[in-house]
Amino acid sequence: MRKTELKKALYLLLCTAIFCLVSCSRTPQADRIFTNGHIITINEDMPEAEAFAIKKGFITAVGTNAEMREAYPLAEEVDLDGKDVMPGIIESHGHMLNLGRSKMRVDLQGVNDPREVVQKLRERVAETTPGEWIDGWGWDDGAWKEQMTAISHELSIVSPDNPVWFAGLHGYNGWANAKALEMAGIAKDTPDPEGGKIYKDPKTGAPTGILANAAQGMITRLMPPLTVAQREKAFEIAGEELLKNGLTSVHDARITRKDLDALRSLKTKKKLKVRYYIMLDCTDEELIEPYLKNGPEIDPDNWLTIRCIKVFQDGSLGTRSALMLEPYSDAPDVLGVTTTSQEEIERLTIRSLQAGIQVATHAIGDRSNRITLDAYKAAIRAVPGAKDHRLRIEHAQVVALEDIPRFKELDIVTSMQPPHATSDMPWAEDRVGPERIKGAYAWRSFLDAGVRVPLNSDFPGETLNPFYGMHAAETRQTPEGKPESGWYPEQCLTREEVLYAYTVESAYSGFEEHIKGQIAPGMLADFIVISGNILTIPSKALLSLKVERTYVGGQLVYSMNASR
Repeated sequence: MRKTELKKALYLLLCTAIFCLVSCSRTPQADRIFTNGHIITINEDMPEAEAFAIKKGFITAVGTNAEMREAYPLAEEVDLDGKDVMPGIIESHGHMLNLGRSKMRVDLQGVNDPREVVQKLRERVAETTPGEWIDGWGWDDGAWKEQMTAISHELSIVSPDNPVWFAGLHGYNGWANAKALEMAGIAKDTPDPEGGKIYKDPKTGAPTGILANAAQGMITRLMPPLTVAQREKAFEIAGEELLKNGLTSVHDARITRKDLDALRSLKTKKKLKVRYYIMLDCTDEELIEPYLKNGPEIDPDNWLTIRCIKVFQDGSLGTRSALMLEPYSDAPDVLGVTTTSQEEIERLTIRSLQAGIQVATHAIGDRSNRITLDAYKAAIRAVPGAKDHRLRIEHAQVVALEDIPRFKELDIVTSMQPPHATSDMPWAEDRVGPERIKGAYAWRSFLDAGVRVPLNSDFPGETLNPFYGMHAAETRQTPEGKPESGWYPEQCLTREEVLYAYTVESAYSGFEEHIKGQIAPGMLADFIVISGNILTIPSKALLSLKVERTYVGGQLVYSMNASR
């Protein structure tokens, strides 16, 4: 009897052990659970929750405090203390190197007084070796061109021995002093280069120092290139700025070979601050050719994915270099410029689709958008197997109303920047007139047509604070509340649409909606703790909303209190 009882006991013990092993294998333990929060998930199946669990950098479950504690009794618990939490915001169009460099250069962003520009240059000259380049950035090349021309002579006097290059806010214009112009051989009789313009004094014919588009290369090619160490430093600085603003991923909208070398180095050193989705510079054939042959490079660690090629079709509206169907309303002899032809875009897009590579084309003017749509249409027809292409148009700033439905017909992702509208509205209608403005910055029209519209900032030309962009998308007002009823308010979006555009739609635009954009099982544990309920606060309160903590892969990477 004792042997029989012993056998039964051993059998029951074995069954219990097997049951425990099976149960544990079906319910993986979590590393941590985050409880007692107001979780805004951006997931329609469970829009709000109290808690969630993470394991190895991914979210494993979302629900109530009790559910998480019961399911994961051994996990470390982090008390969110009732705070509001949302997914990490995805910046789907930004320029990281430029952002980092802007913190290292003479900063002219927000400067309105020409005397302040002179003073900033005078201070930098005092600490710079004669002959060394002085590099600056941020003057408003849409509104400041005439003022910069007016003080060109004074700036050349302040810096007679140091060549100076001040890049414009949006990158379409730059300003050079007399020393830099002399080194570049730019004089009265120097012709405009193809795709660029050398601005000259209408009375004397002397170059003013303002160079537009391709003409900027006449100066920038003389400047010493950044070292890998300088690029790494710029990317690190930029990453820290993104984390402070709740941005956990970025689509870098123009990466060169040297940029990529620096990013790979940072990844190897485990120093990347945010997750990157790379758009390669199409002008570097040696850079893009391996990807056109071998396809995308999707990082299994989700830090550095290369899957897109960036193309520029035209310039900017502020400089009247955006390509228009009809002349500018305030410059009847100007149509804008073409940077890349329709045929070139079509050829590149065909090869990209065949390789599984996305194309993102910068198109501002209505003619530029039509050219890009025509090129994409021809490429899609030529590669019928490319079903989920997610071809992108960046900006779509001014679009003929009859062309908007074509974005849906071709399934084009339309990447738009709300801050551009509030920055440009003082002069945009003067540029294009009362009819064309109806198709400008028209994100509501695109959404109503069924188009996928990720929203972003195009920093550093605009603020990278996503809550300012959300305010602009929702109100069509400046931060000061102008105009009172909003600028063409029929284009305003709802709060839910705005949040979706900055998270899920931005993830979709990089083929990453399965791991980013929501707080849901299977998603990366990238999330932010914010100072208010972003679902219910008034529009004006978006401007004062703060990021208190940022987590990437479940790790705390920024704390507002720690930075004070």
